[in-house]
Amino acid sequence: MIAGFRRHDEELAALRQETNRLREDMIAGFKRHDEELAALRAETNKLREDMIAGFRRHDEELAALRQETNRLREDMIAGFKRHDEEFIRLRMDMNRGFELVNRRLDALGARWGVMAESAFREGLKGVLEKEIGLSVERWTAFDEDGVVYGYPSPIEIDLAVRDGKTVLVEVKSSVRLSDISEFSRKVEFFSAKTGRKPDRKVMVAPYADEEALKAAGKLGIEVYTKV
Repeated sequence: MIAGFRRHDEELAALRQETNRLREDMIAGFKRHDEELAALRAETNKLREDMIAGFRRHDEELAALRQETNRLREDMIAGFKRHDEEFIRLRMDMNRGFELVNRRLDALGARWGVMAESAFREGLKGVLEKEIGLSVERWTAFDEDGVVYGYPSPIEIDLAVRDGKTVLVEVKSSVRLSDISEFSRKVEFFSAKTGRKPDRKVMVAPYADEEALKAAGKLGIEVYTKV
């Protein structure tokens, strides 16, 4: 019996030691897990802070971009408004000038009487320069394909440029339907040759018949005359 109690005591002591080691291992494991959880929590908090800082930075950049876009829009609106006002002013100036030309057409014709068209053109070009401030120059090019007359020929047309606006001017002693068609083909030839689309197409003469005026309206050609 004594030997049996001794053996039980030894087994109990061994079991107690094993239980103590297990408790120590568990405590160490929990401690390690707590440390890992704390590290993970700290890393998660840092990630959250970085994300918040990133979102704040993006919000600031978006706000700055929005302000810049608004300023650009305001500048563009102001620019378009300024250009529109300048274009309106230019058109009003030119319209007033052409009205003066209309009033002086009869006086010019009466002064010179029956004249050659070339002489009339030179006189009226002087009126255009004086009343409207248009410097009229003669533009000349060779029409190899016969666009204007149906066969190769030199083409002449009066050209005026003011404030960056291109105005093609045809000065005639009279305007008939055939003159409108010819001038329209000259405009097409000029655009194809130079790559420039005129801002205005103007014909000036003391007289234009009704058919010519109707055709001019359809083709966007302005005719200034005393009918």
